[in-house]
Amino acid sequence: MVKPVYILGGSQTDFARHAARAGEGLFELMRDAVLPALADARLEPGQVDACHVGNFTGELFAGQGQLGGMFAAIDPALYGKPAGRHEAACASGSIALLAATAEIEAGRYDCVLVAGVEMERNVPGKEAARYLGAAMWVGTEGQEATYPWPSMFDRVAAEYERRYGLDYAHLAAIAELNIANARRNPLAQTRDWQFTPESFSQDDTANPVIEGIVRRQDCAQVTDGGAAVILASEAFATDWAAARGLTLDQVPRIAGWGHRTAHLRLEEKLQMSRNHPLVFPHVSDAIQDAFSRAGIGSVSDLQGIETHDCFTPTEYMAIDHFGITPPGESWRAIEAGDIRPEGRIPVNPSGGLIGVGHPVGATGVRMLHDAARQVTGRAGDCQIPGAQRFATLNVGGSATTVVSFVVARGD
Repeated sequence: MVKPVYILGGSQTDFARHAARAGEGLFELMRDAVLPALADARLEPGQVDACHVGNFTGELFAGQGQLGGMFAAIDPALYGKPAGRHEAACASGSIALLAATAEIEAGRYDCVLVAGVEMERNVPGKEAARYLGAAMWVGTEGQEATYPWPSMFDRVAAEYERRYGLDYAHLAAIAELNIANARRNPLAQTRDWQFTPESFSQDDTANPVIEGIVRRQDCAQVTDGGAAVILASEAFATDWAAARGLTLDQVPRIAGWGHRTAHLRLEEKLQMSRNHPLVFPHVSDAIQDAFSRAGIGSVSDLQGIETHDCFTPTEYMAIDHFGITPPGESWRAIEAGDIRPEGRIPVNPSGGLIGVGHPVGATGVRMLHDAARQVTGRAGDCQIPGAQRFATLNVGGSATTVVSFVVARGD
């Protein structure tokens, strides 16, 4: 069991927002996540002890680093607060969260603000793809592809095909479900997008090939956005809850966490797992660490999952790595409807990265925020009835950095 860290509030920007078109940048996206998160927690900025921000490619897309200094520009009460930026590709937000929780667990601070932010829509698609390629080992992999990341996760799909067989229809079903879930999410990038059944098929016109087996609807969105949460120690959360007429059991908490880092190159990881039933054993290890710290036995103790689906093969991988099915049998959960909102273990009721959007540095924070909303019954039309425990899985690069959280409420 770990010392609990409580989630007092949070916020997400509208992921359909196009920052550059509105003359905005990283600061505006970050500000518009932080201030509503503080309001949601009913806290003043001066009550925050420290700040963290997750961001992957600020220097590339916006020519801007040193994002920790933006907190002081958001509100004068944050001037002088300890702050820092964290980078781990698509897991940048979760690494920022881990840093904040470690500070709270160590007793350094009692109330910590964590934000994640990314701006990606201000350059042409091919340029964006090149910038995002910084999460692989540049010059040693992906260089032959027009779109490096779709090609990398095509390679993951090919590994499933080699080991177990893979039917594209199961990948398409993941995309279709996440888009359907996103229609209920008022902040999802794709909430109003229109598709036909052919959009989730091997129709080369309605769903063109991007790289290999990976088609357009198999890809997460290129997104501008921010997310933020307020984390607190047990002592701070106890006083905070009492002042608001709540018991501590009514406040969501991070009950468990897991963190693993593997080799930067995808092929090295696949070679490491060649004699293992799972494609990425270290991903399962991170999940199991989170389960163990949360005191739960298996995925059956959860009411849902917010997982990384940068591409449909990523979610396909998450299904068996969470233990929803045996290794290589993720298709069974898809066909049985297990991962649907009404299924035995709903996955991405928010819409996931494919439906909600994927502002890279914000994704891990957004996942935690959505998990906290689920366990407190605040997820609106995305709510899973009776949710008390939700897990997250945030993956950076080709499963290089892996972070999983279990968010719980009550005993």
